[in-house]
Amino acid sequence: MSLEINLKGKVALVTGATSGIGLGIARMLAKAGATVAGCAENEPDGIEAKGFIAAVEAEHGKAIYLKADLADSKAPERLVKSVAEISGDRIDILVSNAGRNFFEGALACHEDQWQKNLDLNLTAHWRLAKQCKPYLEKNNGVIIIMASNHAYASIPGCFPYNVAKTALAGLVRSLAIEWGPAIRTVGIAPGFIDTPGNQQWFDSFEDSEKERKRTVDLHPVKKLGTVEEIGGWCAFLASDYAGFASGTTYLIDGGRSALMQDNSD
Repeated sequence: MSLEINLKGKVALVTGATSGIGLGIARMLAKAGATVAGCAENEPDGIEAKGFIAAVEAEHGKAIYLKADLADSKAPERLVKSVAEISGDRIDILVSNAGRNFFEGALACHEDQWQKNLDLNLTAHWRLAKQCKPYLEKNNGVIIIMASNHAYASIPGCFPYNVAKTALAGLVRSLAIEWGPAIRTVGIAPGFIDTPGNQQWFDSFEDSEKERKRTVDLHPVKKLGTVEEIGGWCAFLASDYAGFASGTTYLIDGGRSALMQDNSD
């Protein structure tokens, strides 16, 4: 008998759902049977939002799309209220994924950059979780917060992004402790995932293929992660199979953090 992750009848809210990891998560949750409500800053009639809807429907799922800028302190309340109205007051899974790189360096970072980073990459996750709490606790819901491998080890110049991502592990622990057993809270900290955004980073080098190979070779698995793999983790953690998982942030980095040094020439 094959193992099946069944999320049929569940409503999942996925933020930052129109591209990259967020879109991969939306697809995999839809594949498991969930209705997926996605949000991003894109206009509802834009190509990105239409792409999200098409991706979910391609997995035979039902898609709901709403525009939201989660750096706005009022946006989480408006978003959750709208999703609840459309879904019949049901939210079973929250995947709080939306974020943005703020790579400034500790000395060069200005106060406004620090605050914008905290607003989106930390505070928005807390605000959104609070708004979803009344719906999640009705059906033993799950919160999945997207952190980063920068929460465990970083490189020069990634401040203040790495600070906010480190703090998310603490948020995961606190919500698990305070809101359990009705709600499970877990985190995922992806490493280098093969997304269009990361391909742009490779393309910034004179020899993009050489830089890609160098990066791949730093990983013991000799590959980059995929958005489907992260989405699969989300589907599993949202399922009954992960009923004993809470308060932990899972580092998924292809073994990169296991290396003491880069082993490069």
